Amino acid sequence: FISGLEERDQASAERIKQLMFTFADLIRVDAGGIQTLLRQVEKEQLSVALKGAPDDLKDLFFKNMSERAGKIMQEDMEAMGGVRLTDVDEAQSAILTEAKTLADAGEIVIAGSGDDGELVY
Repeated sequence: FISGLEERDQASAERIKQLMFTFADLIRVDAGGIQTLLRQVEKEQLSVALKGAPDDLKDLFFKNMSERAGKIMQEDMEAMGGVRLTDVDEAQSAILTEAKTLADAGEIVIAGSGDDGELVY
């Protein structure tokens, strides 16, 4: 379906792909992948994106930072107060784009996103 739509309407196909992979889906990225992603995204952007994230996803990011960096980010998030939903969506979208780029380059693995699906340790 997506392939056919890409041939007819690239913009719509991209929008559907974006909707299929959400910021909350980053919970499926392993610790090494989160650390790689952390090195690639701007800290201010991540702070805004995490304001609208579920607690388990916030915890995943904080666990993959140094204790000091995690505390600083949490303090920054508290200090920024309310954030517009559009700003949160934009920040999350930018981070998702970076995650997709890293996944396409083979630098991170998003479990369940390919034919192999599950990770075996």
